[in-house]
Amino acid sequence: MPRSRAIVALSSLLFGLCCLLLRAEGPPRVKGVRFTSGPDYTRVVVDLDSLAKYRPGRLSSPERLFVDFPSTLADAGWEGRQIPVSDGLVHRIRIGQPQSGGTRVVLDLGSSADPHIFTLNNPPRLVVDLKRASTPPPALEVKPVPSTAGSLPPVAPPAKLPEPAKRLEALPALAAATPPPGLELPRLGPIVPAPSVAIPLLPFLPVKPSGPERSVRIPKVSRPPKLEDFLNGVPREAGARVTDFRQREPRDGRPASQETLAYLSYDDRNVYVVFVCKDEPGKVRAHMAKREQISGDDRVGVYLDTFRDRQRAYLFAANALGVQRDGVLTEGQAPDYRFDTRWHSEGRLTGQGFVVWMAIPFQSLRFPGGARQTWGIALGRSMVRNNENSYWPHISTRVQGFVQQMGDLDGLEEISPGRNVQMIPYGFLSRARLLDAGKPAFFNSKDEWRGGLDSKVVLRDALALDLTLNPDFSQVESDDPQVIVNRRFEVMFPEKRPFFLENAGFFETPQSLFFSRRIADPEFGGRLTGKVGRWAIGALAADDRAPGRSVSPTDPLYGRHAVIGVARVQREFASQSYIGLLATGRDFGPVSNRVVSVDTRLKLNPNWVLTGQAIRSYDRRAGGRRLSGPSYAADLRRNGRHFAYAANYLDRSPDFRAALGFIPRTDVRQMGHYAGYLWRPEGSRVLSFGPSISTSVNWDRRGRVQDWVTYGEFAIDLSGPTGITFSRYDAMELYSEVAFRNRKTGVSFYSSPLKWLLFYGSFAQGANVNYSPPYGLLPYLATATDGSFGFTLRPAPRILFDQVYYYSRLGTRPAGASIFNNHLWRSKLNYQFSRALSARFIVDYYGLLPNPSLVAQQRFQRVSGDFLLTYLLNPGTALYIGYADRFDNLALDPTAPSRLRLTGSPTLSTGRQFFVKVSYLFRF
Repeated sequence: MPRSRAIVALSSLLFGLCCLLLRAEGPPRVKGVRFTSGPDYTRVVVDLDSLAKYRPGRLSSPERLFVDFPSTLADAGWEGRQIPVSDGLVHRIRIGQPQSGGTRVVLDLGSSADPHIFTLNNPPRLVVDLKRASTPPPALEVKPVPSTAGSLPPVAPPAKLPEPAKRLEALPALAAATPPPGLELPRLGPIVPAPSVAIPLLPFLPVKPSGPERSVRIPKVSRPPKLEDFLNGVPREAGARVTDFRQREPRDGRPASQETLAYLSYDDRNVYVVFVCKDEPGKVRAHMAKREQISGDDRVGVYLDTFRDRQRAYLFAANALGVQRDGVLTEGQAPDYRFDTRWHSEGRLTGQGFVVWMAIPFQSLRFPGGARQTWGIALGRSMVRNNENSYWPHISTRVQGFVQQMGDLDGLEEISPGRNVQMIPYGFLSRARLLDAGKPAFFNSKDEWRGGLDSKVVLRDALALDLTLNPDFSQVESDDPQVIVNRRFEVMFPEKRPFFLENAGFFETPQSLFFSRRIADPEFGGRLTGKVGRWAIGALAADDRAPGRSVSPTDPLYGRHAVIGVARVQREFASQSYIGLLATGRDFGPVSNRVVSVDTRLKLNPNWVLTGQAIRSYDRRAGGRRLSGPSYAADLRRNGRHFAYAANYLDRSPDFRAALGFIPRTDVRQMGHYAGYLWRPEGSRVLSFGPSISTSVNWDRRGRVQDWVTYGEFAIDLSGPTGITFSRYDAMELYSEVAFRNRKTGVSFYSSPLKWLLFYGSFAQGANVNYSPPYGLLPYLATATDGSFGFTLRPAPRILFDQVYYYSRLGTRPAGASIFNNHLWRSKLNYQFSRALSARFIVDYYGLLPNPSLVAQQRFQRVSGDFLLTYLLNPGTALYIGYADRFDNLALDPTAPSRLRLTGSPTLSTGRQFFVKVSYLFRF
């Protein structure tokens, strides 16, 4: 209990520290510029969100005065703005960015004028007064305040000062470096003590920006653009041209390190986007890879928020050779790359970089009806070697959220997906030889043929109705390896089956109440998803044959199907906020489960987000027993360029049950905090570095502390890209009524110094619980060691070789005798003949070498081989030919031929399969 109180105190201290750090988060921002004119003077006011260092300068021919604000950003809509001024002292005011970064305010002068520059606080702003010779500046209402070195004294407002009270603070001007030829520093007025001042609160001028903007008007073309048109020049109908790409990482707001151009246009069928990317020859990372596997390549992408709801957007990306990746980006969720649709792309390397052409059919998108459309849009480019991601318009890390910062795409008129009906018939044929679990010494041959039809109908351009008979749930890709030995709670394996993947985000909530792999063997399925105005809806119905096959043939439930239904409705409001309802149900004979949930996401300001969820479950068990219990969760999160913070609370009843969800634990009341800070040095190979710490305490409903955790990290990221992280884990866990102290110290790293090489690894050592002791022993604390190492080689553009190894060991204390050693090893080789045709070979080894006297496990070794030939024209049209074989450490017992015995190596084939799968997409 004292330890839990210490964790609570540490959490409270962490929360207070977070509040203090918030005040130092991020550089200042330029919020806008305004001016006022008199007969003999002009006053320009630069509004800031906090006081900032500034550097003035002056140029001649033509006469210009500028003020640079290093390490600042201009608010959305102000960068690149030009403001005309109709007086004799100033002709125009411009807001831009100098080569050194930051923000620059330029005043084009009409005649010689003496500038007087000073700063004001509450609210913070910088003032530039320009006056003609022998003309006094406009009178200020001033109340002097004595100066106090090292502090800012309180100021009493004058009688005429409007509310809220304003205070003037004078900051010393920065010493300027030696000016270049032609640069003349202005004569500054005296630095005055901090007086109070009243300046007219002039509204921002309604001037349309003529520089870089956050909107683009797309033209309709009579001839679709072609890739070849952009290799040696710009074609006659190039479309709208976008140029000002700005970095998000690593130098937020800086221009992209390499010139990037994009051209947008459309016709009756497609939206066209062409990227012309300059780069140094030989440094572009591009490989002929399988669809979706381009994360290690330089790539470009377009994001389309077709409902302009600032909640979700389609993503279409391609590497420099045109290999595709698509997905859906939903605020508050991880990017969902399970989404697949048909679109077209080409890419070509050039002597100056590369060119990528994209054509996105309206049939592949959902959007509201209407003669004219305004969508959200962002264009992006990633350069792996620099850890650089650049976007138009500028998408800043100083604001939480991506979609809300996207620009506007205007000009789309009279577009429609037309008659949008899709049908994908498929066939699957396999022949297998499997070890009979009921008769271990015998093998059964199993031939399987199945066919079915998946269909999709788009209703009113915005809703997708999916219907299927004998749906295509066959899985051709194997799961990635995970360590599952000596795990107290269930390990999640992601969904890979096609029917569940599209619009899966519509059913996601803060607590995972619908995990589609709970539906093991369905026979039919149907789903309706989409948007109507600001309402997002989703409904799914399916059956499951697996429960009826898992019971005895004499059971009345044998052969019966479980019936499953899921419904979700979500109402969006304000900016990136919503409230949603979810209901799930599963029935199998007399057993049923119902879950009802309400959840919300509230965007409190550009950096803070609050999410919450309240759930109630109703469970009826065999024999008529009923259970019902609630679950509550809340999460307050703050993300910024430097500082991140999160606080969460979870309360789950011991009677809570969610048969379709992924809820590994009940009977918890848990509170946690997280805080992290990153320094991002300028002009250094070190891109970021900094610490993070998280704490949590968990009680059961009786008030007992079940566990507490503290976890700290220090991470360093460098260009290359390269990163290293040091970590420390310290925890208490109550298991079998015994309080165990777990601890672990670790380090992990990754690096991709060459475009053909990526390697990574981790190592951690400490103490952990043996959850599976043999009969007669209680769980006990043991020494724990975990490690991993992997690399990816691309010796040629069409070859990819992956190798990964996981190691875990448990040993006794203090002697260190081995309890078990666990090894997982995967080798994967892929050869890409073309963008459509590829061959892949995987070898997996899994070995568990236990000491039976110390752990309740048997020796287990398995080697499996998996070959797959894939011809993938698009996500609906594909041919797969596969062969797999599995070998276990078993052999026939010579003393009893009907039995098997364990051996020292995996030599017996226990599962062999050959299969062919074909599908074809018809779109009407």
